[in-house]
Amino acid sequence: MKIVAVTACPTGIAHTYMAQEAIEKECKKRGHEVQVETQGSMGIENELEQEDIDQADVLILAVAIDVEDGERFEEKIDSGKSLSVEPGDMIKYPAKYIDEAEKL
Repeated sequence: MKIVAVTACPTGIAHTYMAQEAIEKECKKRGHEVQVETQGSMGIENELEQEDIDQADVLILAVAIDVEDGERFEEKIDSGKSLSVEPGDMIKYPAKYIDEAEKL
């Protein structure tokens, strides 16, 4: 399974990167291909290319703020192939949310 994700929190420091790490660890443990874009205090890092978004099986938005350039993700969201979760919840329960993403 190919998963793309965006993580972002209001301050763009701790939770943004902790959620990224939680997603990456859980996906790698399950053998999923994963790419995570962070939108933090440093701006957008590891920016997802449209081709990667389009080819992904599912999109995870672990965000507590509006996503920059959010129109890139509209097709995944409209097709029901996206999961939205608070960054803090993703950090605490990554297995639960990756389970949910796999069911999409």
